[in-house]
Amino acid sequence: MKLPGRVNQCLIALIVAGSIVLVLVSSQIFKLITAEKDDPQVSWLIRLVNNFFGYLIIIIPLYLVLRFVHNSGYLDAPGIGPLPRLIRRCFAEPPQLIELLDTASVSIKNQSNASTTSKLVFCALGLLTSYLTWGFLQEKVMTKEYTSADGEVGKFKDSQFLVFVNRILAFCLAAVYLSVKRDHTSRSLPMYKYLLCSLSNILSSFCQYEALKYVTFPLQVLAKSCKVIPVMIMGKCVSSKKYENYEYITAVMISIGMAAFLFGQEGSTATKGKTVVETTLPGILLLVSYLMCDSFTSNWQGQLFSQYKVSSVQMMLGVNMFSCLLTTTSLLEQGAFPAAAAFMTKFPSFVTDCVILSICSAVGQLFIFYTISQFGAVTFTIIMTIRQGLAILLSCIYYGHAVSIAGVLGILMVFLAVFLRMYCAQRLKSIRQRRLAQSANAAV
Repeated sequence: MKLPGRVNQCLIALIVAGSIVLVLVSSQIFKLITAEKDDPQVSWLIRLVNNFFGYLIIIIPLYLVLRFVHNSGYLDAPGIGPLPRLIRRCFAEPPQLIELLDTASVSIKNQSNASTTSKLVFCALGLLTSYLTWGFLQEKVMTKEYTSADGEVGKFKDSQFLVFVNRILAFCLAAVYLSVKRDHTSRSLPMYKYLLCSLSNILSSFCQYEALKYVTFPLQVLAKSCKVIPVMIMGKCVSSKKYENYEYITAVMISIGMAAFLFGQEGSTATKGKTVVETTLPGILLLVSYLMCDSFTSNWQGQLFSQYKVSSVQMMLGVNMFSCLLTTTSLLEQGAFPAAAAFMTKFPSFVTDCVILSICSAVGQLFIFYTISQFGAVTFTIIMTIRQGLAILLSCIYYGHAVSIAGVLGILMVFLAVFLRMYCAQRLKSIRQRRLAQSANAAV
C-alpha cells in the first residue's frame, strides 16, 4: 500500500532527524568515555572514531532513506517539488543511454611526433611538479612546528581539516570544468553510489596524513609502491584470481625491498627544527589501512566507470562533493573549525602551505585524468613511480632522514620490481596480441 506523497515526505524528514539525533547522542557518549585518554599509541584511533561519528550523520540517514524509498515505491510516483527531485537524483537509476561514441575514451590519433612529445613532457612536468610539491608540503604541515610573529610555537594536528581543504578546491575545479564542458552532463548515476568510494577516499587520506606522526615520509612513499601486494592477496582470497609468475616474483622483490628499507632506517635525529620519528606499530597499522582504503576506492570507481560510463571529471566532482559533505559535518560535530581558524590566524605561514597544498592536489587530479586519456595508464604509472623516487630523495635531503646502505638497496629493489612488473605486463600483452593476429591470419 502506497502512502500519499506528503506523508512519505514527512516520514523521510522524521527518519533523517531521528537518525541524526541518535548519532549525535552516541558521539557525545563516546567523547565522555575517552575524554581522559591521552596515550599517543591509541590517540589516532580515538580521532578516527570521532571523525567517523561525523560521517555517520550523513551515512545513516542516507542509508535509511534509501531503504525507505525503495521499499515504499516512492520513486514510482512522479513527485513535484525540490525534495522529490533531490531524492530522485540521489537514488533513482538513470534511463539507459545509447552510446554512439565515448569521446572521453577515444585517444587522439595521427599526431606528429613533436606534438606527442610536447604533450608527454607537459603531462610529466605537471604531475611531477604538482605531486612533489604536495608531498613536500604534506610532510611539512604534519611534522613542522610553526612560529608566530610573537615567537609562539605550535604544531597542527588535525589531519581531517587538511583533507577537507584539499577536497573543497578539487570539487570547485571539477564543477567549473563541467559547467564549461557540457558534453559530459548527459551521463549520470544515482548520487549515493559516490558515497562509498568517497568515504574510503577520505579515510585513506586521513590515514596518510596521520601516519606521518608515526613513520617517516620515505617509508610512507615506499609503502604506496607496494599496493600491488594487498591487491593480489585480495584477488586470490576473494575471487580465486590467478597471477602470472612474474607477478609473484615482483611481489616477493617488493616485500624484500620494503623489509630492507624498514630495518635499514636509523634512529631518530633532530634536523631542521623537527624530530624524525621512528617507525611504530600505529604507523604500520595506518599505512595498511591506507592501502586497503585506497585499493577499494579505485576498484569501486572502476565499477562505476564501466557501469554508468561517467567521465573522469564527473567522478572527481561526485567523489569530492561527498568528501566535502562528510568532512564538513564531522568537523562541525567536533567543533574543529574554530580551532583551525585560530591556528591559521596565529600562524599565517600555515595558511600559505594549506593553499598551495590544496592547489597542488586539485591540479594534480586534473593532470592524472588528462595523462591517462592521452597516453594510457602505463605511462601514467611510470611517471608517478619516478615521482615517488624523487619524493623520497627530496625528503631525505631536505628533512635529513638517515637511511643506511640496506635501506637504499631496499628502495632500489622496490622500484626495480615496479618497473619490471610494468615491462613484463606490456611484453606479455604484446606477445598475446601477436599470437591472436597470427591465429586470425592462419584461419583466413
